[in-house]
Amino acid sequence: MRSILENNGVFPTILASTVHDIKNSLGTLLELIRQAAAKQNDQATEFDQLEFEAQRINHSLMQLLVMYKIDARKFSLVIEEHVVADIIKEAIDQQARLSRLHNIDLQVVCDEDLMCFCDYPVISNGLASVLNNALRYTKNTVLISATEDSGYLRIAIEDDGDGYPQKFLTADLSNSGELDWVSGNSGLGLYFVSVMACLHKDADKTGYVQVDNQSSLGGARFTLYLP
Repeated sequence: MRSILENNGVFPTILASTVHDIKNSLGTLLELIRQAAAKQNDQATEFDQLEFEAQRINHSLMQLLVMYKIDARKFSLVIEEHVVADIIKEAIDQQARLSRLHNIDLQVVCDEDLMCFCDYPVISNGLASVLNNALRYTKNTVLISATEDSGYLRIAIEDDGDGYPQKFLTADLSNSGELDWVSGNSGLGLYFVSVMACLHKDADKTGYVQVDNQSSLGGARFTLYLP
C-alpha cells in the first residue's frame, strides 16, 4: 500500500481540510469563551488569556489555509475600495483583549477619509497578526499610523520594545527559504503579510513590507505598502 506522502497531492488536501475543521472548532470555542467571560466581571483575565491564545491559533490556521490555496492555485484576491480606518479598527478589535490584558497604550493616527483598494479580510487579518506580535513584545505603547506615500498606502505598526531580531532585519520576508520554520518565532505572520502585499498590484506598483528598528517609540517598526 502506497504511503499517503507518496500519493501526489492527497496529503496537502487532507491537511487543508483538517485545518479548516480545526478552524471551525476554534470558532465555536471562541464563542463559548466570550459567553463565559460575559457572565464574569471585567477583571476576568483568565478568559482574556484564553481568547488571546485561541485567536493566535486561529490566525495561524487562516494563514496556513491561504498559503495552501496559493500553492494550489485556488486563491485570488477580492480587491475593493475600503476605508483604511475601518481596516485598522478590525485589526485592533481582534486584539482588544490582549491590549487590555497587558495594559498597553494603543494609539492610532489615521485620517478618517483615507481610502485604499485591497482585499479587506486578508489585509485586516494580516495586520492583526503583526499587531499581536507588537502587543506581545512592546513595553508600554503601540502606535498604528496610516498615510499616503508616493502613490502607496503606508500602514506602520510601531512599538517601544526591544526591536526585531537580526534574522528578520536581514531576511527577504517574501522568500520562505530565508525563514526558520523549525525553531520557535518562525515569522509566519510577517511572511504571510509580505506574500499578501506582493499580490496587490496596480500598474507598475507592487505591494511590499519593510521591518526595521527605527520606530519613533524606540522599538520595532513594521510597515506595509499597498499600491
